[in-house]
Amino acid sequence: MAEGENASRTVIVGGGLAGLAAAEGLSRHGVPVTVLEARPRLGGRAASFDDAATGRQIDNCQHVSMGCCTNFRHWCEQTGIAHQFRTERVLNFVGNDGRVRKFGAGPYPTPLHLLPGFLNLDYLSLGERFRIGTALRALARENIDDSQSFLDWLRAHQQSDAAIERFWLVVLVSALSESLDRIAVRYARKVFVDGFLRNRHGWEVQVPTAPLDELYGQAVTECLQQRGADIQLKSGVKRLQFEQGSVSAVELRDGSVIQGDNFVLAVPQYLVASLVQDNATLACELASLEKIETAPITSVHLWFDRPVTELPHAVLIERVSQWMFNRTLLQGETDSTSQYLQIVISASRAMGKSDELLDTVINELHDLWPQSREAVITHSRVVTEHKAVFSVTPGIDQYRLPQQTSIPNLQLAGDWTQTGWPATMEGAVRSGYLAAENVLSQLGRPATLLQPDLPVGRLAGLLYGNLSK
Repeated sequence: MAEGENASRTVIVGGGLAGLAAAEGLSRHGVPVTVLEARPRLGGRAASFDDAATGRQIDNCQHVSMGCCTNFRHWCEQTGIAHQFRTERVLNFVGNDGRVRKFGAGPYPTPLHLLPGFLNLDYLSLGERFRIGTALRALARENIDDSQSFLDWLRAHQQSDAAIERFWLVVLVSALSESLDRIAVRYARKVFVDGFLRNRHGWEVQVPTAPLDELYGQAVTECLQQRGADIQLKSGVKRLQFEQGSVSAVELRDGSVIQGDNFVLAVPQYLVASLVQDNATLACELASLEKIETAPITSVHLWFDRPVTELPHAVLIERVSQWMFNRTLLQGETDSTSQYLQIVISASRAMGKSDELLDTVINELHDLWPQSREAVITHSRVVTEHKAVFSVTPGIDQYRLPQQTSIPNLQLAGDWTQTGWPATMEGAVRSGYLAAENVLSQLGRPATLLQPDLPVGRLAGLLYGNLSK
């Protein structure tokens, strides 16, 4: 398509990952796009803020990806930020005794590649590890009951309290930010099948080495602008305008109007209703979004006057603290005499006051790394994202909507749409790509943007059958 005034323009409302993925996919195919973001930065919930005490940008919460997240990885490659992720091929599980168990892959075919790491988790008995393996096989092979919680499923598959607390909970609460009684079996299966059983690289954790605002704000902005994208920050949208059964324009909060030919609504699900209130039919169509619940994530940021651990990260077992990320090391500051750690607590709705939580986390770190008792905490912050993710509760799929609405020139994008994935950066990018594919089809220029999943290992396919169900 030739660029210029006559080129069909797509207006994208929302500059989070879903909106940015749609913008990347469309601009890559020569479609002019305008991205409208209410905040003064891009990235949505994947955000940083300026910390006055340290004079640095810090992330509101540590975001990580995994090897199974093929679309997020593709988007990072397209926008030129893939090199700013560090791949962790060995995970450090730290038990109550403070001892580190290394979890990594061996030279065996999938799904046996993780057997050596699994055997290292000796805070689980041999019997518990055997029954976990049996349950994983059942999870991969059985038909899913969408009305059942994963906790009920675990009980039905003879999982002990210790196995639930020390294995299933550790993996799933971090991945899905929900308690096991509020997680649908389908999405627990998604985590374990795609992350652990499908492909030998699916489980590898990829951690950003730069603040999120630097990644999604600066680098992605430059990429899109080089393709001619119009990115407007501090441009909150008040409502969509409709004419003859189509969206004709968006009205901003300052009263200005921006017209377009196609529109992508890439905002959190709880904001959609307010933007379409002038179209009763569409508002009714989207009403189910109000039934999608959300879950919080809390991060505790601690600055020590000296290094207290050499680990780049740690998975903490049977603690309030769930993950530790050594941001000093991850950001390449190897000569620093101080240390900045971020502690992540998912599904944190039951946490107490910030000062009480801070004391709990510090005491847990003292237990695990006694040398931290000698260090001085020079600064600390507790940050809670109250609506960090949508909750993958049993029956959630009946409320998730497709990207294409009943209005041909209006798409939805967001990890909460129908992607087959839980609330992840991968799900957000998938939704943006799917919305962009629909726009390209509307323009008579169909193209495939969605990337394939990692291939299923031959032995995994023989053992488990169809892992794509």
